[in-house]
Amino acid sequence: MKFKESDIVSCAVERIEGTTVFVKLESGEQGTIITSEIAPGRIRNLRDYVSPGRKIVCKILRIDLPNIYLSLRRVTSKEKKEVLERQEKERNSIGILKSVLGEKALETVSKIKENNYSIAEFLSNCKANPEELEKVMPKESAERVCKILQEKKEKQVEEKRKFSLSSKKPNGINLTKEILSVCKGNCEISYVAAGKFVIKIKASDFKKANSDISNSLCEIEKRAKEKKMEFSTEK
Repeated sequence: MKFKESDIVSCAVERIEGTTVFVKLESGEQGTIITSEIAPGRIRNLRDYVSPGRKIVCKILRIDLPNIYLSLRRVTSKEKKEVLERQEKERNSIGILKSVLGEKALETVSKIKENNYSIAEFLSNCKANPEELEKVMPKESAERVCKILQEKKEKQVEEKRKFSLSSKKPNGINLTKEILSVCKGNCEISYVAAGKFVIKIKASDFKKANSDISNSLCEIEKRAKEKKMEFSTEK
């Protein structure tokens, strides 16, 4: 069991019995969702939200083996987007292995997963350490996979957040410009209104984009405190 409480996971609905939805997690474990965790408010028909065979994204509330208790309504749109983006990367990575290894691709996928790696994560690391690929496939195949990875242009995702930064000092405008200079490279800050800004960051995935944007805002807040300026972020 590699999951823990509060993890966001992908599931497939297996059946609905009364007021309980039974699902199977992507790793094979069984889970259940009670009606109150399907959606907020009164639910007249569960099948308006879930139906057998449908793929959904849930949050783990409690693990009490052999069952895992889940929630559908507590998953934010951002969390759902991150899971779907991760799944797309997995599919693309497995597709690369199939194009090079053919029928032996699934055997290689199993070898990689034995060490609790995601396929996308393993292949991404192999861009910097191509010799790692040779541990799970012939050298010639490893070289072909590495070449595809090096030539592949990764899709960029964008995250943005609003924040406020202001000062009553006479040189407030210059102080603001100085503080916002922390935003460089894949980071962009736009003026919205008096003291209001939007920071945007592009990265290869939502996890990195969220991390980068949080680090940038922390640095802006730190500089604002040093200059005794007012700073706040919006949800």
